[in-house]
Amino acid sequence: MRIAIDAMGGDHAPQSTVDGALAAAREWSDTEIVLVGKEQVLKPMLEGAPANLRIHPAEEIIEAEDEPVKAVRRKKDASMVVAGRLVREGEADAMISAGNTGALMTTGLLVVGRMEGIERPALAPMIPTVDERGVLALDLGANMDAKPEHLAQYALMGSVYREKVHGIAKPRVGLLNVGTEAMKGNELTKAAYPLLKELPVNFVGNVEARDILTGACDVLVCDGFAGNILLKSLEGTAGTLFSILKREFTKSWKNKLAAAVLMPSLRGLKQTLDYKEHGGAPLLGLGGLVVKGHGSSDGGAIKNAVRQARLALQNKLTESIAREISGK
Repeated sequence: MRIAIDAMGGDHAPQSTVDGALAAAREWSDTEIVLVGKEQVLKPMLEGAPANLRIHPAEEIIEAEDEPVKAVRRKKDASMVVAGRLVREGEADAMISAGNTGALMTTGLLVVGRMEGIERPALAPMIPTVDERGVLALDLGANMDAKPEHLAQYALMGSVYREKVHGIAKPRVGLLNVGTEAMKGNELTKAAYPLLKELPVNFVGNVEARDILTGACDVLVCDGFAGNILLKSLEGTAGTLFSILKREFTKSWKNKLAAAVLMPSLRGLKQTLDYKEHGGAPLLGLGGLVVKGHGSSDGGAIKNAVRQARLALQNKLTESIAREISGK
């Protein structure tokens, strides 16, 4: 399999993407890693690289502040756009980028292409839970607005993903809402509820935000506006919690002794809540596999995104979703 990485996308690129690509290429010799970006920048960083890692040149970069649609249309030789073109033309089986989220969504739609029958692709990151199963949440930011039919498609795609990639039989699908009763919520959720009930998925009803981290469902469905607020709130809470713990543990020598005893457990907790462990979020509903890495991804996160892409390809995720949507 061949996986293209947008080498110039991300807060710490290209160092982070090169580090992750090197680690992935060394671990999985059966996978060809294609770093897409400025050859004159990347080549000196790849001395001693394994044979399954190569550069595909692209001279432009889509910056974080670029307007997504204009950037994708005007910067034809941008690393993100070129990586998407490799997927569309069958020269790569998947692409990974930690760059501009809006531009990656636009690249998915305009370059890779939408899957037949899908109106709106969805960004689907994993949210960690206390039972360590995690919950796949979609959409968490690709589309700010959604129709009830879009939420139904998200439910189908998310259910297939968890079954095929994570091996969960009959994954539980929940609808993010302000209450568990069927008629709770706004017009969108009230209209989506009966559609989800009719789907061939294990729909468990409405799920409140407070119950997500306890593992109330395996797939959480919502519109991108609410979903992105949820994601950023969870990230901020986790970061603040560890900042408070660090402050408290350094207040006195007794606290420092307690911290030394608890440190292994705290490291495990931090690892559980760390986005780097999940690698990235797939954009479900496209004609090819596209994985969005966190903007501040380091080499470890990029390597984990490659692992995630490999699993999806091995389990024929895109083909399975296409069959489910088409009903064939």
